[in-house]
Amino acid sequence: MVRITTLTSEDHALISAAVTAAERDTDGEIVTIVSERSDQYHDAALHYAFAAALAVIALAAISPGALETKFGWFSNGWGALDARMLLFGVLIVETVIFLLVRYALAWMPLRMALTPRSTRARRVRRRAIQYFKVGAEHRTGARVGILLFLSLDERMAEIVADEAIHKAVPAERWGEAMAALIDEVREGRPGQGMAAAVASIGTILAENFPKTESDRNELPDRLIEL
Repeated sequence: MVRITTLTSEDHALISAAVTAAERDTDGEIVTIVSERSDQYHDAALHYAFAAALAVIALAAISPGALETKFGWFSNGWGALDARMLLFGVLIVETVIFLLVRYALAWMPLRMALTPRSTRARRVRRRAIQYFKVGAEHRTGARVGILLFLSLDERMAEIVADEAIHKAVPAERWGEAMAALIDEVREGRPGQGMAAAVASIGTILAENFPKTESDRNELPDRLIEL
């Protein structure tokens, strides 16, 4: 897969044109937002680091004799190590392991790869809802705003709809739009993917909220990149 960190000016123009075209036959208003990622996932890195440190203690509890032998190397065979020295040694080892794992996961691609997909999906959904509340919710007279959100690092997208759309359109109807978007993103073509998804959303909106004479463009057609 191609890693995408930003969209080109051509992508912006393509998506904005797709929104304008999609809204010609509907009262619905489409907002498009693209973000590099939806979260920093620092908690995931800390969870792995803590788990690695706890594994050291678990190994020490399972095989204390082996641990004593290992630490005995440092005494060159001169006497046995007392319990305090053994515990101090375990503390040093688990601290080193914790720091190694934590700093290894400072590299975002590794942190992202090790974060469970379900966690990433929840963070993307949460971010999409936050952006929707700011950029589209209740900002149209007929409550027909809809947000298409793409999070590039996670390669995940979300569609969040306003009250009237949510009541009229079953959630599964957006599946085709989402599939078209994600397929293109995975091939390194986010602009084409967003445009295809917008066209699909426009078709669904036109079926349920056809254009009326009183309709006006209430939300911007341009792509918002954060």
